[in-house]
Amino acid sequence: MVDFFLSYLKNEKRLSAYTLKAYATDIKQFESFVLSFHENLYLEKASYQDIRAWIISLSDQKIDNKSINRKIATLRTFYKLLIQKGKISVDPTFGIKSLKKAKKLPVYVEETPMENLFDMVEYPNGYVGLRDRLILELLYSTGVRLSELINLKTLDVDFSGKQMKVLGKRNKYRIIPVIDQLIVLFKKYQQEVVSQFGQTSEFFILSDSGKKLYPVFVQRKVKHYLSQVTTISKKSPHILRHTFATHLLNRGAELNSIKELLGHASLAATQIYTHNTISQLKEIHKKSHPKA
Repeated sequence: MVDFFLSYLKNEKRLSAYTLKAYATDIKQFESFVLSFHENLYLEKASYQDIRAWIISLSDQKIDNKSINRKIATLRTFYKLLIQKGKISVDPTFGIKSLKKAKKLPVYVEETPMENLFDMVEYPNGYVGLRDRLILELLYSTGVRLSELINLKTLDVDFSGKQMKVLGKRNKYRIIPVIDQLIVLFKKYQQEVVSQFGQTSEFFILSDSGKKLYPVFVQRKVKHYLSQVTTISKKSPHILRHTFATHLLNRGAELNSIKELLGHASLAATQIYTHNTISQLKEIHKKSHPKA
């Protein structure tokens, strides 16, 4: 039945060679596991208990839940086909639940490297250096998404009110306060834009040629400058968004306030940052408490 199953996936489902290989590996691993306990037992006769035992065995081998869930999905597809073809009457995967995926904590830059990014890194002279610094300052000081930064319009920046309006997900606008230091940088940059291109533009932050920014341009800039102050593996605009939220939380900001600043639809999306704060508290406790 294994060969029939793989033939079905290839010819009727038209799965890619890579996906087909993954299915083949999963079903053959399960077959080997079952035969190690039940000699000459066909997969059609495998039971719910056999599948449960396999999942426990995989977990004991420290295989991550994401991979185990893929293997469970392979078995569901296999036994669903056997039901359709009348080979079995009871699906042994019925009642088998996928394992919970471990939540990945947001990666962020520590405060000292962020201070070095603005105090020690050398930026080019003139328009390019001022613009590059503004991109980094804006991402870190406001927590805006990459798309929000790119689409920020000149008219949406309120210098006197010290705030800016950004268009976020679900086409919802939100108002973000802007610190004095960033307002000063905004004004310097706008003067440099007029000097460089003769006038201001519809979009606030521009490319080297005075055009609207595009994602890869910003991603390259962020990676270039972050590489000078941190060794974290991922260096992207979204990392600066994580850094913004984590630093605020570490310094006592309320979760609800951070939610509004980030433009999250629910508090659940913001709560993941509390895990970083708890990890930091545990580390402080470990280093500081006499009994730790």
